Amino acid sequence: MLDKLAKQRTYALVGHGGTGKTSTAEMILYQSRAIQRLGKIDEGTTCLDFEPEEIKRRGSIQPAFAMYTWEKNRHFLVDTPGDNNFIGDIGYLLTAVDGVLFVVDAVDGAKPLTKKLWSEVRNAKLPALIMVNKMDRERADFNMAYTSLVNTLGIKPVPLYLPIGAEAGFRGLVDVLEEKACFFAEEGGLVDGDVPDDMQDLLAEMRETSIENIAESDEQLMEIYLEEGSLKVEDVYQGLRKGILAGDLVPVCAGSALENKGGAKLLEAVQRLLPSPLEHQDWVGENQEVRKSHPDEPAAALVFKTITDPFTGQLSVMRVLSGTMTSDMLLANPLKDEKEKLGQLLVFEGKKQIPFKEEAGPGFIVAAAKLKNTSTGDTLCSEKSLFVLEKPALPPCILSYALGAQEKGEEDKVFAAVQKLLDEDVNLQLSRNEETKDMLLSGMGQLHIEMAVEKVKRRYKAAVVLKTPKIPYRETIKGKAEVQGRYKKQTGGRGQFGDCWIRLEPKASGQGYEFVDAIVGGVIPRQYIPAVDKGIQEAAVRGVLAGYPMVDFKVTLYDGSYHSVDSSEMAFKIAGSMAFKKAAEKCQPVILEPIMLVTVFVPDEYMGDVIGDLSSKRGRVLGSDSDKGITSVRCHVPMAEMLQYAQDLRSMTGGQGTFTMEFDHYEECPGPIAEKVITESNAQKES
Repeated sequence: MLDKLAKQRTYALVGHGGTGKTSTAEMILYQSRAIQRLGKIDEGTTCLDFEPEEIKRRGSIQPAFAMYTWEKNRHFLVDTPGDNNFIGDIGYLLTAVDGVLFVVDAVDGAKPLTKKLWSEVRNAKLPALIMVNKMDRERADFNMAYTSLVNTLGIKPVPLYLPIGAEAGFRGLVDVLEEKACFFAEEGGLVDGDVPDDMQDLLAEMRETSIENIAESDEQLMEIYLEEGSLKVEDVYQGLRKGILAGDLVPVCAGSALENKGGAKLLEAVQRLLPSPLEHQDWVGENQEVRKSHPDEPAAALVFKTITDPFTGQLSVMRVLSGTMTSDMLLANPLKDEKEKLGQLLVFEGKKQIPFKEEAGPGFIVAAAKLKNTSTGDTLCSEKSLFVLEKPALPPCILSYALGAQEKGEEDKVFAAVQKLLDEDVNLQLSRNEETKDMLLSGMGQLHIEMAVEKVKRRYKAAVVLKTPKIPYRETIKGKAEVQGRYKKQTGGRGQFGDCWIRLEPKASGQGYEFVDAIVGGVIPRQYIPAVDKGIQEAAVRGVLAGYPMVDFKVTLYDGSYHSVDSSEMAFKIAGSMAFKKAAEKCQPVILEPIMLVTVFVPDEYMGDVIGDLSSKRGRVLGSDSDKGITSVRCHVPMAEMLQYAQDLRSMTGGQGTFTMEFDHYEECPGPIAEKVITESNAQKES
């Protein structure tokens, strides 16, 4: 098994949306004869984009998996989404692989999202190989794309293959390290040939730079290079692989996935340069226990994705971390304190699920159906040697929509349907805002939430309606007042009597509510004072302007009176509520709106447009930084202005902008906005 594992490759295709990752995966599967027909995104015939929502939008919305063999060596491939709406679980996906094939567009080069995804790869400490794709496209420019890798990603690239020609004239590749050329034939075949005369100088320059970079990654090679002025090809590849595994060097290939050009050379590079599971760094558990990625270790696997299949049911997709696993194996789930029997292990070829009857060792990506108590992020392990891998961090949700049912009375059905989707998508959150009574579905963007709702409608026949969520406004006061709250009611028998004097005054933003008992001389008995406090708090929840909670104020109870027979806790609670409402109306009540801390990442050329747009949304820019052509703008913006911002930013930057958003603080609402909020609130109360 060790020999097979040493030649095994488990890797992910990563890159921003539109670079052709799925087409590249399709080319790899076709080149390795795992599939017999080269599918196309535009025709909806690819092996890995098979969900109806993916076919409709012509892009991946969830990861897909495939096992194939290349030169009798087993490879596991993970095709990751590239749209910013669907990359929230990239940390889970990268935990499941040993290396990365990073795909870059030859027309656009590295974009802001490219940099973000590359940072994820680097944070995961994964070796990477870069593919400059779409060399057949109009305006394809390898030199531009190559330069953008240096300027935007800040890496030290090593060109393995240079393209011969571009656009319609893309006809072959030059092997930089071995100084030879090959030309494309039919069905992805290659024919050896001479390096074109007009590329000789470029080849010599690129090779010299590459050899120097490779030698710098290994002291012994550097000594040989300085003494002899050159290196043997086998030494070059040995040094290159060492530099790749250390993260110092990144080899670069070129090709056209759509035209099946360059697939064979890409597969050679994957096999030759990316690491095996045996070379993966040790796994560190939550209790700092260390597991080696080796078949002789106790069995452990991370469930990094959950899929709902219409025929098989729930599938738990897992990466074997250590040891070996077999069908019908009994494992422990330490996080749930439960045991799970795996049943039949499955491997993927896109939508196709293939029973796997061998032992699954480290690096294997397998699935088990219908596990009872296991969810994404759980670790399954040997009962005799418990191990829990720390869950990768997830980014915060940046957008929420209120969920409703199209038909009254079907709210429970909608809730149950959406709840099922949460098992599959760890970046979706379902919550209830007790203040606004909205059922909120939160995600990574508008498209993310819309696609989730489409799935719910298709799979579970639930008529879901998306609505803009209510803004959680607040109310507060700016002035002081002293008032009496007196409640007296006579009903013929025992009456009700409560009388209190309070002083209401504002507190600084964020300091909350304070109640001060300043009663002396027993003018209000001790047992009734908590009732006054409770009455004030209940009234504050409903506010006095628009029904929003009142915050940041201090109440001092300093006088009052009582009746020995008619007074009660209820009477003083009502008196406290009356006093608060009367006092709040005299204290210049105002509406507060939530202010978000927003960070926008855009190419430098869009900075002016983005700042102008944020200013039009009542935003205050706090600062900006530019790094390798990408500007990050930090600002405070009212939440009410950010509900459609994902769509606005996409339109403004051609899909190149991204942003993060989190709640920061509350501020007083401008007069016209406050009036509108009050008017809308009163209209809702009347309807």
